Amino acid sequence: MTHQAQQVVWSQELIDKYNINGPRYTSYPTALALQAKFPLSTMERTLQQASQKLSLYIHLPFCHKLCYYCGCNKVITRHQHKADIYLDYLAKEMAMYRPLLGNRRFESVHMGGGTPTFLTEAQLTRLDNLLHEHFQFTENAEWSIEIDPRSCSDEKLRHLRKLGFNRVSYGVQDFDSQVQIAINRVQDTELIKHQVALSRELGFHSINLDLIYGLPYQRPETFKASIDQVIALNPDRISLFSYAHLPSRFAGQRKIADDSLPSAPIKLELLQLGITRFTAAGYQFIGMDHFAKTDDTLAQAQQQGKLQRNFQGYTTHGQDALLGIGASSISQIDGVLWQNNKELPTYYRLLDEGRLPIIKGFELSADDRLRAALISQIICHFELDIEAFKNQWGMDDFWEYFATAQRKLAPFVDDDLVNISKTHITVTELGRLWVRSICACFDAYLDDAATAPRYSKVV
Repeated sequence: MTHQAQQVVWSQELIDKYNINGPRYTSYPTALALQAKFPLSTMERTLQQASQKLSLYIHLPFCHKLCYYCGCNKVITRHQHKADIYLDYLAKEMAMYRPLLGNRRFESVHMGGGTPTFLTEAQLTRLDNLLHEHFQFTENAEWSIEIDPRSCSDEKLRHLRKLGFNRVSYGVQDFDSQVQIAINRVQDTELIKHQVALSRELGFHSINLDLIYGLPYQRPETFKASIDQVIALNPDRISLFSYAHLPSRFAGQRKIADDSLPSAPIKLELLQLGITRFTAAGYQFIGMDHFAKTDDTLAQAQQQGKLQRNFQGYTTHGQDALLGIGASSISQIDGVLWQNNKELPTYYRLLDEGRLPIIKGFELSADDRLRAALISQIICHFELDIEAFKNQWGMDDFWEYFATAQRKLAPFVDDDLVNISKTHITVTELGRLWVRSICACFDAYLDDAATAPRYSKVV
């Protein structure tokens, strides 16, 4: 089951109707459902009962410069020693998790941020040593890291490969100089080309490039040029993220003038350009914001019906087996979510007091688990086998249980975005662009009008 996108006709009517504020469904419920009164005993029990293979996420918050579009948890600093202090505390956090993990092994490690390549070679070595001191890894573990080309020398890239990293992800965002200036992320195109070529030469198994659509001053003709430059670099995977303009939440975004942003129809045109050009170049449209070569593990997982989704996006490593380390990181294991404090001073203080820096969490109810499974299936595979789902979850009457969702889905069916038969719910080619809005029909938490404005527009 491959997903090649066809040319679709854009409709202002559809944009007006379905361009709601909605989650990206990297989890269900979303992180907004996490509650402060979360017993640590729940987390401990969950880890003790967890499967033998987990994934690990490490949050490294430091950046040398502020990118105005960024909504990540970050610390802008020129002081390299701050990373040394942070590593001291990561060591404390790892040591506290070690007895809870027993003999469990990690089959994938991902370092995100911030800018993981803010760390020097010596600091990266220290982090690698700490990980191997406190945790166990499978023999063929996937080691991936997000790279800002401006903070990664050839020596650092060689060093990462020597440490065992086998996947890299480069933040390109856009090659256009006007866009780069507007978002305060000016980076040399030749540098990116050089680093991608060197990554290939060094034997990294997988290279991912990130693009963002909806940034200031983006126009179809300039974005097409950026897309074609990405295709020419021939990465294994491509992420095409929608820019979420939420200046009330992210102060840096206030430096982006509202009138510089593309309108919703133009933004959809940018997305369409990405989908049509990447699929024409032989990439499989995984869905929402990801593309992969058809022989990539992500594409193969989707072809085999095994693709999943977690806080890192689409994954082949299980949506419910992720341990997060570091400030603001979120863990998601066997239907239990928990998040660390976002602020470094509090994160440090809690660890100094001998406490894990968990600030809130949530244990999914039976209804949450059922809806999480359904939303994951639709967002990963664009289709649900109703009978198989009923049998898996012991349901008597599917549509009686989802009566509210059925009512909410009716307009999507009328507009040919979703097909519903006796046996299947299928998202159409055009419907894939609105998959977040379609999934929102099954979201039991979204009726609360207070939370909706805290999500980004789906387009």
